[in-house]
Amino acid sequence: MLDVLIFPYITNILIEVFEQLNVLESIHIIYCSLDSDFVEKIINVTKPFKLKSLFISGNLQIEPIESLLQKSGGYLENFGSGSESNQLFKLIMKYCPKIKYFDLFDLDNCHDNITTAFNLIKNIENTLNYLSIESVDIEFSSIVLQNLGQMLPFKLEYLNLYLMFNNKDFELFLKNSNNIFIKKLSIRNEMQDEDILPYIKKYIMEKKRVKYLAVEVKNKDLFSLKDESQLEPSHESTIPRKFEGCLSGGTVPRVQL
Repeated sequence: MLDVLIFPYITNILIEVFEQLNVLESIHIIYCSLDSDFVEKIINVTKPFKLKSLFISGNLQIEPIESLLQKSGGYLENFGSGSESNQLFKLIMKYCPKIKYFDLFDLDNCHDNITTAFNLIKNIENTLNYLSIESVDIEFSSIVLQNLGQMLPFKLEYLNLYLMFNNKDFELFLKNSNNIFIKKLSIRNEMQDEDILPYIKKYIMEKKRVKYLAVEVKNKDLFSLKDESQLEPSHESTIPRKFEGCLSGGTVPRVQL
């Protein structure tokens, strides 16, 4: 029985097929072009359109997206955007109270959107379990680390930070998030001259704030700290398979705390 439908792209045939399905528990739209024509077809569908995932990049057409969220935003749990997203974030806050997974990516030229993104994180703190932020823009990365720690929920299932940052901003983030427990934490720093491992040891390993940890740095990995912290490497992958893509392009050491 088909109960999940994933749209990597949209065609009229798919909409017709959807109309014929009697039981469909979830729909996932992954980087489709949400133009007015497609959204109008969804609006005219007589059955519930149980949209669980919406990931968008590129130029946005806000009006069709708002129409889609008006119809199906109450089902949405997984959301990601890599676009000029200020208006989109406001729509998510307005129509989507159940967000569990929030993915911010490719926001290098979107510094003005970060305030609204932070407001969204605060708005969904009661439901948010998974958060991923990716950018290789130094200014954006600095803003994220200077502000993110004090607005995170008290407990997260997963946090991915793929940024370009200095030690000062990273230590500030760790201090501000001192009372937060993160089950799975993955960190990648693209500013390769910075040695973040002493801060990892001081603020994460010694305080047992994280159960599973993945870190990517240059010329040094977590195993070099094993003797000091008496940690043993985990013998299995500590990051769920569906999150492995968050840390691509190199070997990622994993340690179970």
